[in-house]
Amino acid sequence: MARRVVSCERLISADASVIFDVLTDPSQHAAIDGSNTVQGHVGKQERLSLGSTFAMRMRLGVPYRIKSRVFEFAENRLIAWGHFGGHRWRYELRPVEERTLVVESFDWSTSRVPLLIELVGYPRRHKKNMERTLFRLAGLVESS
Repeated sequence: MARRVVSCERLISADASVIFDVLTDPSQHAAIDGSNTVQGHVGKQERLSLGSTFAMRMRLGVPYRIKSRVFEFAENRLIAWGHFGGHRWRYELRPVEERTLVVESFDWSTSRVPLLIELVGYPRRHKKNMERTLFRLAGLVESS
C-alpha cells in the first residue's frame, strides 16, 4: 500500500516559536490558508494544544462549518489536526541555523474514505495549496 501523505516544505526566516504561535492561533488560519477554503474562525478560540478543538468557517463551493481536534502536539516543533473525515494536516518545524524549516503535510492514511480522497484528486491538487500556505505563512512571520 502506498503511503498516503503529501508534503511541502519551506525554509522561513523566523524563529520556530513565532511560526508556532501563528499555527496554534485559529484566528490566523484564514490568513495563511493557500486553498482559500478557510474563511475564518467560529467563536472565541484559545491557543491550541493537544486535544484542543476549534471550529472554522469554510467554503468549498458552498459555505459550511467544521470542527477539528489537535491530535499531535510538541511545543514549537509539531502540530497536527483533523476532523470527522479522519485525514490530518500536520506542521513540523525544525530549526536550521537562524531560520526554521517548516514541513506541511496532508495525511489521509487515517481517513475514513482514503480512496474517495484519491479519486477526487485532492492529494495531487493539495500540493499547490500547501506551497501557497507556506508562502503566506512566511510573509506573515518574516515581516514581524
